[in-house]
Amino acid sequence: MKNPLRTLLEHGQSVWLDSLSRSLVTSGNLHRLIEQDGLRGLTSNPSIFAHAIAETGEYQDMLEAPESKTLLAKALYERIAARDIRDAADVLRPVYEATQGRDGYVSLEVSPYLAHHTGATVEEARRLWRTVGRENLMIKVPATPEGIPAVQQLIGEGLNVNVTLLFDPAIYEKVSEAYLSGLESLVRHGGDPTRVASVASFFVSRIDTAVEAWIGERMRSFPGPEARAAMQSLRGKVACANARKAYQRYLATMHGQRWLDLSRLGARSQRLLWASTGTKNPEYRDVLYVEELVGPDTVNTMPPATLAAFRDHGQVRNSLMEDSEEASRIMDQVARVGLPFQEMTERLLGDGIQQFAEAFDKLLEMAGRFALPPSQDSAEHLRVRLIKELYQGKQH
Repeated sequence: MKNPLRTLLEHGQSVWLDSLSRSLVTSGNLHRLIEQDGLRGLTSNPSIFAHAIAETGEYQDMLEAPESKTLLAKALYERIAARDIRDAADVLRPVYEATQGRDGYVSLEVSPYLAHHTGATVEEARRLWRTVGRENLMIKVPATPEGIPAVQQLIGEGLNVNVTLLFDPAIYEKVSEAYLSGLESLVRHGGDPTRVASVASFFVSRIDTAVEAWIGERMRSFPGPEARAAMQSLRGKVACANARKAYQRYLATMHGQRWLDLSRLGARSQRLLWASTGTKNPEYRDVLYVEELVGPDTVNTMPPATLAAFRDHGQVRNSLMEDSEEASRIMDQVARVGLPFQEMTERLLGDGIQQFAEAFDKLLEMAGRFALPPSQDSAEHLRVRLIKELYQGKQH
């Protein structure tokens, strides 16, 4: 039987892995995933790095190296992350070349402390780009009101960007606009649009989890049978319907004159990437968020368990191209039952940033055990403290 993961490629969808650790690269597993499963990229985030460093002994060599005592915690973490990202990018380099820069990327996220600060995000993205020094790197920037202008600036400078923590198709339109405007700026200043790539990462399963929580709360008020049935009919359906609505907007953009003008210059489209595709509700099929989101010019970044499950029993069809009116009917039902969808997606964005910030706190705490103790008046200490205070102020 043909590997279902490879069948996805035939339907125009690239398979990426939402995981990164030292052993993934050094054991040869990354190379095997590329050769056997057609893997075409990797994504990482602070939570992934925190787990890898805390749960394995793979980083003791760098943590305990004498030079670590000369670095502050953030610099030590970045040294660890840059090594993993750089080495993974090198393994994926043949994919990057074979696909002419369409795939073969590894993503590295800017500090979540900077999510609400445009200038600081741009500054850190530039620095991380130089530090890693690989053209198949993607810098992850969250789709906050402050992050989106940073995306436009970075694309205009020729950096590859993974726009992360997208939940709302209306916000995606702003991200798409930032990408087009960034490319247009790049071209105006003599840059080469054929060297730039970007994905817009929609987080999927978290939406269904939030919808289920809302339904559970509303059920406690004992609505009538009709209202209960209407709400229950949304379980396990809203996330995929929302993603399909986003995909319809992507297709509309691809027929717009601005994109057609850029494509004639060799620009690459900003593909939609489905993230958070592990099924959290055991009542649902464990490959739900892969099977229902298959379509041309998309990426699905899967956690290891989901990738293994889909390899074993995934079924492939062009599900994104099916009955577009069904997605509209589901989203209309969302409005009819009174679910505050925009408010929910805004909260999910804030929660996502908070989760990454907490993971980043953990990373700095772990690195701090081996790094140079920061002076209370050191420039780095003051800068990190100021950014955290600004971030927390924004949250509250």
